[in-house]
Amino acid sequence: MKKYVFTVLTLIGLIKGLIAQEQQIDSLKGKKVEVLDEVFVSAIRVTNQTPVTFSNLTKEQIKPRNLGQDIPILMNFLPSVVTTSDAGAGVGYTGIRVRGSDATRVNVTINGIPYNDSESHGTFWVNMPDFASSTESLQLQRGVGTSTNGAGAFGASLNMLTDAFSEEAYGQISSSIGSYNTLRNNLKFSTGLLRGHVEVSGRLSRISSDGYIDRASSDLDSYFLQGAYKDENTLIKAILFGGHEITYQSWFGIDRATLESDRTFNPAGFYIDENNNTQFYDKEEDNYKQDHAQLLWNEKLNDNWSTNVAFHYTKGRGYFEQFKEEDDFSTYGFTPINVDGQEVNTTDVIRRRWLDNDFYGAVFSANYSKDKINLIIGGGYNKYEGAHFGEVIWTRFAGTSNIRDRYYDDNSVKTDFNLYSKVNYKLDDQWSLYGDLQLRNVGYQANGEDTGLVDDSFNFFNPKAGVTYDLNKNNNFYFSWAVANREPNRNDYEDGTPKPEKLIDFELGWRYVSQNVQVNTNLYFMDYKDQLVLTGELNDVGGPLRANVKDSHRFGLEIDANVRLGDKVLLSPNLVFSSNKIQNLSIERDGIRQNLGDTNIAFSPQVIVGNRIAYQASDSFHLALLSKYVGEQFLSNTDTEASMLDAYFTTDLNLTYEIKPKSIVQSIIFSGLLNNIFNELYVSNGYTYLDSWSGPSTIEVQGYYPQAGTNFLLGATIRF
Repeated sequence: MKKYVFTVLTLIGLIKGLIAQEQQIDSLKGKKVEVLDEVFVSAIRVTNQTPVTFSNLTKEQIKPRNLGQDIPILMNFLPSVVTTSDAGAGVGYTGIRVRGSDATRVNVTINGIPYNDSESHGTFWVNMPDFASSTESLQLQRGVGTSTNGAGAFGASLNMLTDAFSEEAYGQISSSIGSYNTLRNNLKFSTGLLRGHVEVSGRLSRISSDGYIDRASSDLDSYFLQGAYKDENTLIKAILFGGHEITYQSWFGIDRATLESDRTFNPAGFYIDENNNTQFYDKEEDNYKQDHAQLLWNEKLNDNWSTNVAFHYTKGRGYFEQFKEEDDFSTYGFTPINVDGQEVNTTDVIRRRWLDNDFYGAVFSANYSKDKINLIIGGGYNKYEGAHFGEVIWTRFAGTSNIRDRYYDDNSVKTDFNLYSKVNYKLDDQWSLYGDLQLRNVGYQANGEDTGLVDDSFNFFNPKAGVTYDLNKNNNFYFSWAVANREPNRNDYEDGTPKPEKLIDFELGWRYVSQNVQVNTNLYFMDYKDQLVLTGELNDVGGPLRANVKDSHRFGLEIDANVRLGDKVLLSPNLVFSSNKIQNLSIERDGIRQNLGDTNIAFSPQVIVGNRIAYQASDSFHLALLSKYVGEQFLSNTDTEASMLDAYFTTDLNLTYEIKPKSIVQSIIFSGLLNNIFNELYVSNGYTYLDSWSGPSTIEVQGYYPQAGTNFLLGATIRF
């Protein structure tokens, strides 16, 4: 670690020296310092002058559909994106896949600070309900993208910027209601800039929903509080945000027969009581709190240099509660007991499995921009400390153990240090070169019955390079080559000693821009070594399991466009064709090693099509029709017909109408969202496993997560 600290200090000293020289030069030239803008994510975001494939979403684009659903659902219509919801209607646990890569492989940052869970690499949006209401903008970079902080991007990276400071004071109340007793209320405010320098703003939100799936209820609370200081060269933000979620578990899925007969059935909490009646335990739920603190400081030092530094701390704690029938005493360290002359070594129990974790660290960047060069030097150091433990809170037959004794007590520590340097150099009016180098060191220690003893460290070098060519003012071409390396997650250690994975990503793109037409076309080839692909199986808490495959690749074509048809109609289609293959997959079935040849990677549809038709009837009334087609995909990597997930096509209708009263009320916006208007009965996610207990030969067993048919959300926002 000493060598990394020394490297950081050396870089800081070098930057300070260069800055001092620039300040002396600028003072001689008599230059004026420009007004500072928000650049907290400038170090990790890209523009059309960078050879990276990306899509942007702004607050104004999110607003019409922001009626309580999670951020992944609001991103559903972006290219290469597939989303899913455990409860079936976009509230509660939701997930996202990009180019077939699941959420554990999508790097997520908030104001440049890592958000992915350090151990699972997952992104749990349920811990930040209604966060879209405090999001200024987001950028989704597909492929490796540009160097960022946190876990390596193996399918995409998503960087989010929270609310910008407001020059003017305002108050805002938003409410929405919808199907499945969904209710969302939030309150936002801002003091505006006080004396031209200080602003305080915030949000309180509450969302509740019964869910489409039986008992898949969600009770979600969240907050966002921001204090900002701004002057000509400085922007400082202190931000607190967090959430508390209580959700009834709905990750079990259902089998094919149940899907056809009772698609909303939820087996969670199922048991048979003493009178042989079917019951469901009413507290089979997650109960988790997560709080974040961020201190962001941007400083414009002169016309050429600016710096960002951010300190952060996240506290998470909570549990999921579960009823278990006739569980073994040995699981909990109970000693068998004698009941009426019979030895008893199983019992009904209610247990809680806890997480209590701390995540903290700092990230920084320095940006130099002058004439033909734009240079960024950045990095960060983050540490995670997690406690995993289990409690029995009730048992029908108690062994020699006290209630609430911990039947397991595991701890883990993870450190993540990275340094990167990026440069964009403009050779002339048409050609630009891009280079990006990152060094990343990861250390992970854990102990547990599921993982065993883990003490791993990884050193990764992630180079990237590319070129951009501006043919004319309308046409822009780019090519990039990028390398990414990534460590295994906690679940990967359950089946032994996983290998880190490596990706080489090639991107070739063309961008066309005119007054009425914008087109982005991208051809990609992602070549993996030891890729940790989803097997389709889940562990005992619903976490997806993965396995290394030696050679695999993803190859595809992405096209998205914005076409303005007259003054009132905007057409925004996107389509993706891809081939996602494991080369020479070998599995063991019924005690025999079988070579399946080249197979399709699980959860990777070959065709994804999206479209948005927006109609602006007047300045006040807007209407949009949004469609999504997701082609067939496999739940496993074996290409069996039984593991095929059917294609589906959904269409949503979104309307907004604004009234501007001539009074204290600035505006009233009414919004409506009719989801899945053609009542497509579809499944967006599932799981599969090999069952060798059902007979003489192994069979594949599938589970499915059905999504809601036609459903609605209606909302109103009043701004003062």
